[in-house]
Amino acid sequence: MSATDPQTMPNPVGTLYIYAAPSGAGKSSLVSALIEKMAGIEVSVSHTTRQARPGEENGVHYHFVPVEKFDSMVKQDAFLEHARVFDNFYGTARSSIQQRLEDGVDVILEIDWQGARQVREQFPQSVSVFILPPSREALAERLKGRGQDSDEVIARRMNDARSEMSHFDEFDFLVINDDFDTARNELEAIVTCRRLRLAVQRQRYRDELTQLLAND
Repeated sequence: MSATDPQTMPNPVGTLYIYAAPSGAGKSSLVSALIEKMAGIEVSVSHTTRQARPGEENGVHYHFVPVEKFDSMVKQDAFLEHARVFDNFYGTARSSIQQRLEDGVDVILEIDWQGARQVREQFPQSVSVFILPPSREALAERLKGRGQDSDEVIARRMNDARSEMSHFDEFDFLVINDDFDTARNELEAIVTCRRLRLAVQRQRYRDELTQLLAND
């Protein structure tokens, strides 16, 4: 890629992306693959009250905090959005998001549809993407394949997934994660398209445009 390729250059002002999906749809794996391939885009690190899973690091995957700390942040209006998911709470700190966008970095929020509603109300310029599995059978197989949850938890996640998936039409884009590479490329295309908007390109190539249109 060249130095002026829109995929390698951060926006003058970053875009806030909202990614939602039912548990097991492959959202986190797709996001990891996307940010590994594209420059100028990162995942917001959310706060949560759940326990860290094997391999997860505090401050990298989540900010793991006790319920008391989370409640205190809610009272201080520190979250852009927060919600209860299963038996735990999740939230996105407002200050860190705003700063990264002002720095010209694209930021991805991995949240549920309820959190997405909250964010869209405060950031109507955000871009929302819903990721779906190709079938319920595929979703169940992926949840079982994790080897992390009991049959009871998987059954509950499948039940909640049906409710979650019914909100797909509230989002700007829909990606079906049947083939992983295809789904990743579609997410990349959404980001690239956003970076090629006239307002962004006009600011990015201000000097070049002035030169091209100058009277000789």
